[in-house]
This record gives sequence, C-alpha cells and structure tokens, in this order.
Amino acid sequence: MRINNNISAMNTYSRLTSAQGAQSKSLEKLSSGLRINRAGDDAAGLAISEKMRGQIKGLNQSVRNAQDGISLIQTAEGSLNETHSILNRMRELAVQSSNDTNTNADRKEIQNEMDQLATEITRISGNTEFNTQKLLNGTFEGKFHIGANKDQNMTLAVSDMSSKALGVAGTGGLIVSNTKSAATTPALADLAVSAGEKLTLEVLDTATTIGDAAGTQVANAKYLLKNEAGDIVGASADGKVFSIAADGEAGNASTVDFAGAGEVTFEGVVKGDVTVSANATTPANADFTADVALAEETDLASGSYKYVTAANRADSTVDVLVNTANNEIAAYIGANASEWKDAAGNVVLETSRNLVANEEFEINSASGINVSTQEAANTAIKTIDDAITAVSAERSKLGAVQNRLDHTINNLTTTSENLSAAESRIRDVDMAKEMMEFTKNNILNQASTAMLAQANQMPQGVLQLLG
Repeated sequence: MRINNNISAMNTYSRLTSAQGAQSKSLEKLSSGLRINRAGDDAAGLAISEKMRGQIKGLNQSVRNAQDGISLIQTAEGSLNETHSILNRMRELAVQSSNDTNTNADRKEIQNEMDQLATEITRISGNTEFNTQKLLNGTFEGKFHIGANKDQNMTLAVSDMSSKALGVAGTGGLIVSNTKSAATTPALADLAVSAGEKLTLEVLDTATTIGDAAGTQVANAKYLLKNEAGDIVGASADGKVFSIAADGEAGNASTVDFAGAGEVTFEGVVKGDVTVSANATTPANADFTADVALAEETDLASGSYKYVTAANRADSTVDVLVNTANNEIAAYIGANASEWKDAAGNVVLETSRNLVANEEFEINSASGINVSTQEAANTAIKTIDDAITAVSAERSKLGAVQNRLDHTINNLTTTSENLSAAESRIRDVDMAKEMMEFTKNNILNQASTAMLAQANQMPQGVLQLLG
C-alpha cells in the first residue's frame, strides 16, 4: 500500500475536471444558443458559417435593392402615364383641327393648347426624378445590383421622353418679344430728351429707312427709340448704335445732348422702357434683359442664356453661350458672328444681330406640333400616333423590368431562407441535444465529486497496519 501517490484520487480528479469543463461548455452553449462560440469550438464550421453569413446579408440587401428599383420604375412609369394622357389629348386636338369647319382663329386657339401640352411633356421629362436622378430626359442608365456577389446586376436605360424626342414639338417655336410692324415712312423726330425720361424700344419686323427733317437718314433701321408721346428719337440698324435728331438742345444740363454726338451707343438692345441719364451719351439700361431676334429654329433648350466673350473667359479663346440656370456652356460662336454651334459643330442658333458681351436673353423652343392648317393637322395625327406608340413601348419595357424584379425578389428571399437554415445547422446549438449533454455532465460531475471523496479515504487503511 502506498500513500505518497493516491492514483485513484488522481484518476478521479482528472475525470471530475473533464466533467466540469464539459458542463461549463454546455452551459455556455445553452445560454448563447450557439454551438460555435469561438473558433476553437469548430474551426472549419466557423469559416463556413461566416462565409454563409456574408452571403445571407448580401441576399437580404439585394432584396432591398430590387425593391428600390421597383420604386424607381414606378416613378418613371407613373409620369409616362400622364404623358400618355397628354398625347391622347393632343391627338384629339389634331383630329379637331383637321376639320375645315374651324376658322383660322379657331385653329390658333387649338395651336395654343397644343403648345402648352408639348411644353408640359418636356417639363415632365425634365423634372421627373428619383433620389435626385432625372429619369425621363434620356440620361438615365443605371444598374440594379440584385445578387450577393460581384457583377450580379441588371441594367435599365430609359429613353428621352421629351416632346422633341417624341416628335410632337413644333418648329419655329422661338419667341421674339417687342416685335412691331414698321411704320409707313417713319421720321426721326427733331427733339431733345429730358433727363429721367423713359424711352420705349421697338423692334421692327422689316428693316426700313428712317429720316428726319434735316435730311439725316438711317438705312436698314430695325430698332427704334420712342418717347412717351410716340415720337421716334433714335434709330439703329444693329441695335447697338442709334442715330438721333440733328439738333437737340445743346448746353442744357437737364437733357442728354444727342445733337453733339450724332449717335448714342447702347450696351445691347433692351426691351421695354429705357431710362435716360442726364449729360450722358449712354442711357442706363442695366436693369433690362436684352432682346434678341432669333432668326431660325434652335435646338437649345428653353431657358435663359448669357453671351460670354473669350475676353471674359480664362480657359478659352472661344465666345460661348452659357445656360444661366446651371452655368454650363450650351454653344460656341461659329465663323459667322450670328451663328452658334453645339459640340458637334451643328448650328443650333442664329441671331438677327451680333450679341454684346454679357448680354442675356430668353429662348422658348418648346412649342407643340403644328396643327394650324388642315394639312398640317392631318399629318400631325400620324406623328402623334407614333409618339403614343413610343411611350407605350417604354412603359411596356418598364413594366417588364418591374415584373422581372418581382420574381427576383421571390428568388432572393427563398435563397436567403435556405442558406439561413444551412448556416443555422452549423452555427446554432440543438437545445434538446445539448440539454442531454448538460444533464449527463452534471451527473458525472456529482459522481466524480463523491468518488473523489472516497478515493481520498483509501490511504487511511494504512493506519490499521500500525495497530
């Protein structure tokens, strides 16, 4: 009998320690609900589980991506629904104007409504947005990421749905303000102009020769300055340099001495009233927008534009037109100072005179398709039919993509569900099974404790030998 090494106690203690460790792990798994709480629990299983978790999260986000895509499509398609309604009304007007029971005045009113409808189609195409992205102006081409992994996406491009792209925008839709008919042999009045007096600018349809009593003549005049009494006190061929009467009241401090100069230079043609400054050869006109006679149809979008010369541009030697709404260059000057070209070199605007530095003007190019005559209205019916077909095709495409995304969402949801089940089998604990293990380890722990007490008593048998 040996007492220095109680082998039975040591063996029992080892079993007790093992039972306590197993019981501790069972408690950890039961309290967390996870079979793998650390890499040491199952190194391979942990790696597989984390990869699956990445896939599951990607699939769930892809479902949300697809749902956002459907929302975008519904936004675009909803706007096209209104475009369809407008086109149907335009077709109705075209059919109405095709009937010769209408007079020219009737057709003028029909044309006015047609212009407004075309403008609204263009406004819808330019203003329909989703998350600040324009959808119907021909610039949207996006990818919907509908998978958990790289390159699992689909592309959607939406066509330009403006009135011009649909073919229902009119030609010659540029508006020239302050246009007047030329008077019969107008004369340049021999009058002075008082300081503070307002002059009205008129733009003639046809250039004519303006003369005064002293024999002064202005050839090919298209721009007239009139005082409040209707007298012509200035005339110009180019809208910049105006000839005036031969004998103003020189030396009178309360008047502008036109007589001494013989002409007055403006910073560009103005529209409306011009206030004359005292003792100056240039009437103040900074508060007025320049009026430009637009000679031909333009492809420039409706809006406000500013002429910026090369001298005012540090980055170029080319004169340009700038869209004042977004400060983007819309056109550049061609070889002819009245011709403006786009980036491809196409002439998009011709003005009836040369522009002046920093001159601003408005363009309205959004008129509707011509229905002002029986022939034009009859032709317009087919054009509008083609536009309706184009919108129908675009809406059909959007609807097909939306249906595709609906199926995509169902597929992604099912895949995510099945992958989650597989990941759960690897990562999550089986509570019933683990409870069995815990009960077993608990019993073993108690039994080992009792046996360790017994093993510790075994060396006491040596005392019997000592008597």
